Amino acid sequence: MTQQGVRWTTDQVLALAPDAASREAGRGLGVAGPWSGAGGSGDGAVWGLCESSGGERYRTVVDVADASGPAYRCGCPSRKVPCKHALGLLLLWAGGEGAVPRGQPPDWAERWIAARRGRAEPERPAEAPGAASPPADPQAARRRAERRAERITAGATELEQRLADLLRGGLAGVQQAGYGLWEETAARMVDAQAPGLAARVREAAAIPSSGSGWPARLLEECALLHLLGRGWLHREELPGGLAVTVRSRIGLPAAPDGPPLRDDWLVLAQYDTADSRLTTRRVWLYGARSQRTVLLLSYGAAGRAPDLALPPGLALEAEVSAYPGPGQWRAALGERFAPPAPTSIRPPGLTTARAAARYGDALRDDPWLDAVPVTLDRVVPAPDGDSWQVADADAETALPLTAAARARPGLWRLVAVSGGAPVKVFGELGHQGFTPLTVWPAGEGAAVPLC
Repeated sequence: MTQQGVRWTTDQVLALAPDAASREAGRGLGVAGPWSGAGGSGDGAVWGLCESSGGERYRTVVDVADASGPAYRCGCPSRKVPCKHALGLLLLWAGGEGAVPRGQPPDWAERWIAARRGRAEPERPAEAPGAASPPADPQAARRRAERRAERITAGATELEQRLADLLRGGLAGVQQAGYGLWEETAARMVDAQAPGLAARVREAAAIPSSGSGWPARLLEECALLHLLGRGWLHREELPGGLAVTVRSRIGLPAAPDGPPLRDDWLVLAQYDTADSRLTTRRVWLYGARSQRTVLLLSYGAAGRAPDLALPPGLALEAEVSAYPGPGQWRAALGERFAPPAPTSIRPPGLTTARAAARYGDALRDDPWLDAVPVTLDRVVPAPDGDSWQVADADAETALPLTAAARARPGLWRLVAVSGGAPVKVFGELGHQGFTPLTVWPAGEGAAVPLC
């Protein structure tokens, strides 16, 4: 995760808290004030010295590179795992590069990290010279994973009951109940260490105020929440690929496990989304030789742009490594062999009918998928009553634009670039329609961002 600059969200960190008191105490330490010497490495370790109210400075180090869950070391006397200092350090780290800059770990942190990962020779009996260094304790990692699985199972079971109560009482009273009902449920999912469930609950909270037809949309979201909860509770019965998808959607950490793929990567699109806690940047790439489309994610604290910046229309020679799971678009950016430079490469395009079929196929692997990346070839933006669509120039098929796309200035840039002529457009296609992100004019011409 961290070696490619991708940081955890606040919810992911708070989901590690052993109890509500630790979560609140960790929040109080998730600021720069009590910390000195904080830093992070490129391979998933973060460390720092936290000054207590009594003037003591506790050495705290966390290793987040283990896919089974992070490991912690702190000099405080607390028996809670993780302690409030570890939580505070991770919250500080999740806030952005400036608070926890990259660097080399101090000796005390480096020794613990190296011994845990089996890269250094720990103390051992003299009668065993030359013996291989043992790896990190697999039993401890297994116990941590089992404890977290138990908490998630309890949270998924509670969510099932809450959904049943909601539907039994009917949707008419949801608007009167207000946001507090959903926030309390989301907090319970954070306590259960299931940040993916918490995020979906918060998305459902916004639906009752989203305009006409909200009851149907809320029912759909409740059905997807139910499906995800049942998927976790019956994960042992699922096919391997779908089980990996469920783990990812629940919010369990994963690291890239695919072999590095070197290619000339065309930057298809870059855009940010933000909430009160976090700015998320999405960058879509297309491999000129591999013909693969991948997604890079990077994060910044609220109001701060993420570090990774790759404007559309450029290409860079680099390696990327895929994250696990069928139909998974996400990848991690590895070594770069040349700086980004302008390119004439354009991705191949699909008809609108083929694009819709691609989204349907993707839902088999991931029923919770909001959208898939598609490039449409020879389409024309056209009004459709009070809405807009992109229509095939050579067939009588079209895709509606999402409400978000219709509200953006990018719609008018798309119309202006087209001028009524067919264009090539990259965007995201989901159940709400198509969101154009980048357009290439007919013939020669550079990519024009629409977001």
